[in-house]
Amino acid sequence: MKDGSLQYVHLALAIVAEVAATSALKASAGFRETLPSVIVVIGYGVSFYFLSLTLRTMSIGIAYAIWSGAGLVLISLAAWWLYGQTLDAAALIGMALIGAGVAVINLFSRSVGH
Repeated sequence: MKDGSLQYVHLALAIVAEVAATSALKASAGFRETLPSVIVVIGYGVSFYFLSLTLRTMSIGIAYAIWSGAGLVLISLAAWWLYGQTLDAAALIGMALIGAGVAVINLFSRSVGH
């Protein structure tokens, strides 16, 4: 695998770990529940580790835009699935716009590298 595509693997792993940790954060009940609390700590640790690997070859602004945008959409979906959170039209439109912004960055920006 090329280094250029490896940065996206690292970023995807960072995003998945962050979504898992954030999903468990609610279940941790203020860190009173042991298993969800352990998932939070490990998940954020894994997320930041892979984000740091991503930053070896991708600019921090672009990596953070993708990480936070994709994370927002995925955590909203996870909250809907796990906790029954409802998403209204404004939330769905906002997430679509975030997704469009991430796509524009990846398809058209020359800032994706260093």
